[in-house]
Amino acid sequence: MNRIILVGVGGYALFNAAFMLLAPQLWYAEVPGVAATGPLNLHFATDVALAFLSSGLALVWAGVKVDFSAAVFGSCWLMLHALFHVSIWVQRGFPADFVAVANLLGIQLPAMLAAGATLRTREDKR
Repeated sequence: MNRIILVGVGGYALFNAAFMLLAPQLWYAEVPGVAATGPLNLHFATDVALAFLSSGLALVWAGVKVDFSAAVFGSCWLMLHALFHVSIWVQRGFPADFVAVANLLGIQLPAMLAAGATLRTREDKR
């Protein structure tokens, strides 16, 4: 099951990377909360897309090869990104709005799934 989670979350990260790289204006307009951060910055969007790309590739590799180090590398960006968005939610005053739900499902949940599968992958390697 850990392998499926790692490959699944990795695939999700790869999809995000492709969306951001191939259709940045659509990504900016459609992802809840993104437009509220200011005008579209293509350099920044590409930087974030490349982080998702490297994370996704590492997670897929980790799931296919049962590689704990790759799982740590792949889940690291997702966890840091999730923690950053939790801090934004706190700064916004803990609103229970559409952006918070989208962040929970699209950012925090995949990060937690990847982190949990990563920890279980280490146990599997023992």
